[in-house]
Amino acid sequence: METVREKNGFVASMKRQFSLTGDYIFFLFRFVKELIKPPYEWKEFIYQGYRAGYKSLPLVSITALIMGLVLTLQSRPSLVVFGAESLLPGMVSVSVIKEIGPVITALICAGKISSGFGAELGSMQVTEQIDAMEVSAINPFKYLVVTRIAATTLMVPLLVVLADAISLFASYIAVNIHDTVSLRHFFIMALSKLDFIDILPALIKTFFFGFVIGLIGCYKGLHALSGTASVGKAANSAVVSASLAIFILDLLTVQITDLL
Repeated sequence: METVREKNGFVASMKRQFSLTGDYIFFLFRFVKELIKPPYEWKEFIYQGYRAGYKSLPLVSITALIMGLVLTLQSRPSLVVFGAESLLPGMVSVSVIKEIGPVITALICAGKISSGFGAELGSMQVTEQIDAMEVSAINPFKYLVVTRIAATTLMVPLLVVLADAISLFASYIAVNIHDTVSLRHFFIMALSKLDFIDILPALIKTFFFGFVIGLIGCYKGLHALSGTASVGKAANSAVVSASLAIFILDLLTVQITDLL
């Protein structure tokens, strides 16, 4: 009897997962359709870019600063043991630009931006504001969803580039705690270990990070159920799903880059 119940539960779970995947695919195709179809909500797009980018800047900057300091200070003793202290700038630059900077910044944005989208759109869905927009002859999907996803797709890469620069500067400060290295010499040593093939995939994947952050946040918000409790669930689910999607995308990017 228990075996039958477990089997039925597994089948039901798989059906829900396939249904959810189908909903995401339909949501994605609708986004692409509304994105290329005029009219374009430029004013709302710029405003959402300001919210996603500028409003996230302080948190991202502080995180990047601490990340660069901690990575440098913790790595230096191990390199000193092997007499490879001169490799510290290159090690930090490769670690930050290729992996740590994009992933940590994307997770910060997932926690701040995706949860915000989920809570905001969820509350609008629960209070029937989205239905009111449709009655007023406004396309809520284009105005609310397309602008937010497009904004995060463009803003997250910019935040990652800024976070990488701040982390490297923080690493320069940490190196000068024990030694005296000029800023020019530090960046020459740091960038000498990087190739174009290292920077390009790291930059490209940030666009996908920003896209899934906006996509999942908006999807969870628009599919919030009735009741105020569902708003919190939508925000929480948006953070968890976006964070998991970031790790999966990062894994796929590493595998593809390794094959190339």
